[in-house]
Amino acid sequence: MEDLLAQLRAAAEPTRLRLLALCARGAFCVSDLCAVLGQSQPRLSRHLKLLVEAGLLERLPEGANAYFQVPGEASLVHQLLARLPEDDVQLAADRRQAARLAAERARIASDAFRRHGADWDEMRALELPAEAIEAALLEALPSRAGRILDIGTGTGRLLEVLAPRAESLLGVDASRDMLALARARLAERGLGAHCAVRQADMYRLPLPDAGFDVVTLQMVLHYAEDPAAALAEAARVLRPDGLLLILDLAPHDRGELLDRHAHRWPGFDDAGIAGWLGPAGCAPLAPTLIPGPLAVRLWPARRLAVPVAAVPALTF
Repeated sequence: MEDLLAQLRAAAEPTRLRLLALCARGAFCVSDLCAVLGQSQPRLSRHLKLLVEAGLLERLPEGANAYFQVPGEASLVHQLLARLPEDDVQLAADRRQAARLAAERARIASDAFRRHGADWDEMRALELPAEAIEAALLEALPSRAGRILDIGTGTGRLLEVLAPRAESLLGVDASRDMLALARARLAERGLGAHCAVRQADMYRLPLPDAGFDVVTLQMVLHYAEDPAAALAEAARVLRPDGLLLILDLAPHDRGELLDRHAHRWPGFDDAGIAGWLGPAGCAPLAPTLIPGPLAVRLWPARRLAVPVAAVPALTF
């Protein structure tokens, strides 16, 4: 009872209700919230501290900043917000200001990419069949996929594609500029309530073991210095019998991609992927070829429910 009373006391204040309403729609840093609510950073920081201590918000560090969002298990927040009128003038003004801010952040991030000569839309840059790739990923998913983690989420396009199938989605990426684009995409499409992104190193994910039903790596592995380590970490956060989906380039002879696009690997074959999946505790399933100017393959795998050493050897 005391915990519930503490949460109700924490939420029972106009500014804190406005903060909860915003952070239920997506993640915001303190400077963003100051710009939306028109209040000082010290004032909002005190409110945020109270909400985090009460378990109504979670704080996600990202470089020198921290982002705040409503945790998935905070059902009380959604019950309280459901009682707020949709046409409330103040809340509607906050939503409009947040949308303008997200659009401006996206513009700044995309301008930064262009100034540095980076083409962040790799699908387009390599003339890959984006629609066929997305269709193959959807075909590999169950109709309801539970919790999905997308490693190397980039601009968040895959989160948008998979959103109708998932209870919740998390995208992680090492690039703050990419995350700014992803947050803007999710906000524009109204997906912030059950899609989130955060900064993370794919070799050291700040996530608990066995926390996800599905983990995806789309066009990520060819950048990895150590693909085996990346797959082992992806498998660690996947629940037993969970689904791992790896989509990447098949072997190719386009050597210029290693220099121009900073690829570390000229594609992968089935044997190489299977050789990394076994030690990671995953059983490979039948791969799918997606033809195009550069062939792409989808390698699905299941997380084994027992350690690899305990799996009986195949007999012939």
